[in-house]
Amino acid sequence: MSLNLRRYARLGVLGFLIVYFTAQALTGERGLLNDGERKRELAERQAELASLETQKAELQARVDGLSSRHLSLDVLEERARVVLGYVRPNDYVIRETRPS
Repeated sequence: MSLNLRRYARLGVLGFLIVYFTAQALTGERGLLNDGERKRELAERQAELASLETQKAELQARVDGLSSRHLSLDVLEERARVVLGYVRPNDYVIRETRPS
Protein backbone atom coordinates (compact mmCIF):
# COMPACT_ATOMS: atom_id res chain seq x y z
CA MET A 1 0.00 0.00 0.00
CA SER A 2 2.81 2.37 0.85
CA LEU A 3 4.42 1.75 -2.55
CA ASN A 4 1.21 2.70 -4.43
CA LEU A 5 0.86 5.87 -2.35
CA ARG A 6 4.40 6.94 -3.29
CA ARG A 7 3.68 6.41 -6.98
CA TYR A 8 0.51 8.48 -6.79
CA ALA A 9 2.31 11.20 -4.82
CA ARG A 10 5.01 11.40 -7.49
CA LEU A 11 2.37 11.52 -10.23
CA GLY A 12 0.48 14.17 -8.29
CA VAL A 13 3.58 16.36 -7.91
CA LEU A 14 4.46 15.90 -11.58
CA GLY A 15 0.89 16.75 -12.60
CA PHE A 16 0.88 19.83 -10.39
CA LEU A 17 4.16 21.06 -11.92
CA ILE A 18 2.83 20.54 -15.44
CA VAL A 19 -0.36 22.46 -14.66
CA TYR A 20 1.56 25.24 -12.87
CA PHE A 21 4.08 25.83 -15.66
CA THR A 22 1.38 25.64 -18.33
CA ALA A 23 -0.67 28.26 -16.48
CA GLN A 24 2.39 30.50 -16.14
CA ALA A 25 3.21 30.13 -19.84
CA LEU A 26 -0.29 31.30 -20.71
CA THR A 27 -1.14 33.91 -18.08
CA GLY A 28 2.16 34.89 -16.46
CA GLU A 29 3.85 38.28 -16.76
CA ARG A 30 5.37 37.30 -20.10
CA GLY A 31 2.69 34.80 -20.99
CA LEU A 32 1.09 34.24 -24.35
CA LEU A 33 -2.19 35.87 -23.33
CA ASN A 34 -0.55 39.17 -22.26
CA ASP A 35 0.63 40.08 -25.75
CA GLY A 36 -1.77 43.04 -26.06
CA GLU A 37 -0.56 44.56 -22.82
CA ARG A 38 3.07 44.28 -23.93
CA LYS A 39 2.25 45.95 -27.25
CA ARG A 40 0.43 48.79 -25.44
CA GLU A 41 3.38 49.30 -23.10
CA LEU A 42 5.77 49.28 -26.06
CA ALA A 43 3.72 51.96 -27.82
CA GLU A 44 3.76 54.11 -24.66
CA ARG A 45 7.51 53.74 -24.31
CA GLN A 46 8.08 54.59 -27.98
CA ALA A 47 5.98 57.76 -27.60
CA GLU A 48 7.98 58.70 -24.51
CA LEU A 49 11.23 58.06 -26.40
CA ALA A 50 10.12 60.30 -29.26
CA SER A 51 9.25 63.07 -26.79
CA LEU A 52 12.62 62.75 -25.07
CA GLU A 53 14.47 62.78 -28.39
CA THR A 54 12.65 66.00 -29.36
CA GLN A 55 13.56 67.55 -26.02
CA LYS A 56 17.17 66.44 -26.44
CA ALA A 57 17.33 68.00 -29.91
CA GLU A 58 16.00 71.31 -28.54
CA LEU A 59 18.54 71.31 -25.72
CA GLN A 60 21.33 70.39 -28.12
CA ALA A 61 20.39 73.33 -30.36
CA ARG A 62 20.65 75.66 -27.36
CA VAL A 63 24.02 74.20 -26.40
CA ASP A 64 25.25 74.59 -29.96
CA GLY A 65 24.14 78.22 -29.84
CA LEU A 66 26.51 78.77 -26.92
CA SER A 67 29.53 77.04 -28.45
CA SER A 68 32.49 79.20 -29.35
CA ARG A 69 32.23 78.34 -33.06
CA HIS A 70 28.55 79.26 -33.44
CA LEU A 71 27.89 81.82 -30.74
CA SER A 72 24.30 83.01 -30.86
CA LEU A 73 24.05 86.43 -29.30
CA ASP A 74 20.35 86.00 -28.55
CA VAL A 75 20.93 82.81 -26.54
CA LEU A 76 23.96 84.34 -24.81
CA GLU A 77 21.98 87.45 -23.87
CA GLU A 78 19.09 85.37 -22.58
CA ARG A 79 21.36 83.25 -20.39
CA ALA A 80 23.23 86.30 -19.08
CA ARG A 81 19.95 87.93 -18.11
CA VAL A 82 18.76 84.84 -16.29
CA VAL A 83 22.02 84.12 -14.50
CA LEU A 84 23.03 87.70 -13.67
CA GLY A 85 19.54 89.12 -13.27
CA TYR A 86 19.98 91.91 -15.82
CA VAL A 87 17.03 93.63 -17.46
CA ARG A 88 16.60 96.48 -19.92
CA PRO A 89 15.15 99.76 -18.65
CA ASN A 90 11.79 99.21 -20.38
CA ASP A 91 11.44 95.48 -19.50
CA TYR A 92 8.88 94.25 -17.01
CA VAL A 93 10.06 91.77 -14.37
CA ILE A 94 7.61 89.36 -12.83
CA ARG A 95 9.07 87.50 -9.89
CA GLU A 96 7.74 84.09 -8.94
CA THR A 97 7.41 83.13 -5.33
CA ARG A 98 8.26 79.50 -4.79
CA PRO A 99 6.77 77.63 -1.86
CA SER A 100 9.32 76.63 0.76
